[in-house]
Amino acid sequence: MRIATRMMASAVLALATVACTDFREPSDTTAKNLVTRSEETIQQFKRSDRFPELSGYIKSARGVVILPSVTKAGFIGGAEFGNGILLSRRADNSWSGPAFYTLGAGSFGLQIGIQNVEMMLILRNDNAVRAVVNNQGKFGVDAGLTIGFLGGGVEGSTTTNLGADVLAVASPVIGAFGGVSIEGSALVRRNDLNEGYYGAGATAPDVLFENKFNNPAADPLKSAIGGV
Repeated sequence: MRIATRMMASAVLALATVACTDFREPSDTTAKNLVTRSEETIQQFKRSDRFPELSGYIKSARGVVILPSVTKAGFIGGAEFGNGILLSRRADNSWSGPAFYTLGAGSFGLQIGIQNVEMMLILRNDNAVRAVVNNQGKFGVDAGLTIGFLGGGVEGSTTTNLGADVLAVASPVIGAFGGVSIEGSALVRRNDLNEGYYGAGATAPDVLFENKFNNPAADPLKSAIGGV
């Protein structure tokens, strides 16, 4: 019982540490670091031989979400937390600037462990992009989106990749938690980070759809995904 209690305390502490670190930083610093880390994440995924089909899916994607660090921790009840970015594909096949989001989820069940993963979500149609931007709803039934997964070590999909609106790719960084799922997770807009990166008044729809805001510092990230 003491071991389980210590594991629970460690899990909660780890998750709280991740969350508090970002909130202690100025929003512009957090946003810049997130863009840099997202570029590193996409480069690692594209180089990995675990996901040979990834580049093909990116070429036809209507949007991508990159989450450089998602921490999942829990004992009996669990939680997931991670900041990330969303980019949408424009009519000329280029990518928009990044809009900033936080992935969050809570779950209940017998689960002990701590895991940190890099994650990427491929939004395969315009409806999937709009669902994330407009609704901030949960992935799965609540958002009307079907979800598939690439690679091993993931769980939670009852759909096949063929008809999925969203494809998730995850690569463990540390720890073990028996897989990762985005079912029931929600992406919530981070207006503070959007304004920190682009300036006052910047919103996710303006960045993703209206091209009202731009930050040249994101050009290497867009090149890494495939085209500026």
